[in-house]
Amino acid sequence: MASITSNESNSVPGNGMLTITRVFDAPRQLVFQAFTDPKHAVKWLGPRHCPAVHFEADLRPGGSWRGCLRGGEGDEWHGGVYREIVPPERLVYTFAWDNSDGKPGRETLITVTFAEHGSKTLMTFSQGVFNTDGDIEGHGEGWNSSFDRLAEYVDELTGAS
Repeated sequence: MASITSNESNSVPGNGMLTITRVFDAPRQLVFQAFTDPKHAVKWLGPRHCPAVHFEADLRPGGSWRGCLRGGEGDEWHGGVYREIVPPERLVYTFAWDNSDGKPGRETLITVTFAEHGSKTLMTFSQGVFNTDGDIEGHGEGWNSSFDRLAEYVDELTGAS
């Protein structure tokens, strides 16, 4: 089997989609739980320079989620609605940043799959459709930083650090 990198971005310029593949050194159930349980998600969500200070979730199809990232320019709220939940294999949900009036902005769709990879977890994350390659790049930087934090957090939970 081919080697899987721990941080592979597969975005194709012009297709409007961001795809990130990661391998986490933790069981699939734990990575899924870290992704979906608010008490875990708030520990890793957001890039290093703009970490989450709030995360809540009604984890069911049709349930909403909401988070707040705090950075140098203040709080950035975002949220969405869960479309599909198949523990511990798959999550599909919408994502939108709040506009200055507090209402959701342009919505994208996120799909995350979690596959067993020996004792590790292969996560494939995709988000889109974005309007510009710059939007893809910005979200890619933010999500990759978040996933670096997630890797460190699941290492702490498993005692691997």
